[in-house]
Parts: sequence; structure tokens; C-alpha cells
Amino acid sequence: MGPLIPNDIIPYEWNNVIAIIIGIAFGFILESSGFSSSRKLAGVFYGYDFAVLKVFFTAALTAIIGLLYMDYLGYLDISKLYIHPTYLWGAIIGGAIMGVGFVAGGFCPGTSLCAVAIGKIDAMIYVLGIMIGVFIFSEAYTLFEPIYNGYFEGNITLMDSLGVSPYWFVFILTVAAVVIFALSDQIRKRVKKVFY
Repeated sequence: MGPLIPNDIIPYEWNNVIAIIIGIAFGFILESSGFSSSRKLAGVFYGYDFAVLKVFFTAALTAIIGLLYMDYLGYLDISKLYIHPTYLWGAIIGGAIMGVGFVAGGFCPGTSLCAVAIGKIDAMIYVLGIMIGVFIFSEAYTLFEPIYNGYFEGNITLMDSLGVSPYWFVFILTVAAVVIFALSDQIRKRVKKVFY
């Protein structure tokens, strides 16, 4: 749960309680934003609704800018944040499988659970498919292990792999976001003319 627990600001015992509170808040925000709708989520791939792209891109930018400011001001030690290790083959293949599932089902794992919470049957089938996939993967782990652990890159960030300063990276990413948002609006307008 970030650097608050390693710095003994919050006791370790509160870790799971805080995780549950954040999870409930995140689910509430997803549902309030309409992200439990498979049509809204699939709209990114079909070009008629880019709200999901804009919200998550903005959230990522806000988080990274906030982290860098807090580190710069001394409120946070960014070096103490956990960075998940990168296994390139697992990330590429897993990302491709998730992408196909996203387009086919109209949900990602988080939004599918949000949709299950409000009783959507298609989301229940989707989550059942996730559980079957997890079961198959765990039972056949020895078969998948070389791919899963293949091409280990260590605990790197995109900034590390590109060799760019964090501040320049955030600037470039912000410019890219503005350009992508403008392009997505143009795509949405053209698709809307064709279908409506």
C-alpha cells in the first residue's frame, strides 16, 4: 500500500482494510462512470466511445505527476514504491489474450466484477470464463512456466527502458495524451456520421 506502511506511518495490520476501502471506492467510481457497460467499454475498439481511454489515460497521468511532485517535495520516497518485475513474454502473450477477451466480451477483469456486482448476466459469464482460464493456467503451470517466466527484464519502468528522465517522460506522455484525445474525438465524429 505505497510507502506509508514501510515508513511506519500506517501500521501493517491496516494494509488489507485500506485495500478493501480503496477497492470499494474504485468499484463505485467505475459504476458511476458507466464502465460496467460492455457497450461503453467496447466502444473504444469500434471507435464510437473513447471515454474509457480518456479516463484511464488521465488517471495514469495524474498519478505519475502526483508521485513525482510528492517525491520532489520530499513527502514521498519514490524509490520505495514497489515495481512489479517484467517478464516480457508473459506480458505480451497475456496482454494479447486479455485484449481479445476485452473485445469479445466487452469487459476487462475489473469492470467485469463491477458489472457482476450489479447483476449483469453477460459479466457473470465473462467472470466464469476468467475463473476457468485461471484454473487451466494453474493446473498446467509446468507447461506454461517457460513462457510465464520468459525474458525476465527485472523491476524496470518504461522510463528506465527508454533511458529518459522521469520529468521529460511525463512531459512527452502529456503531449501524447493531448494528441491522442484530439485524434480520438476526430475518429468518434467520423464513426458517428457513418452509423447515425
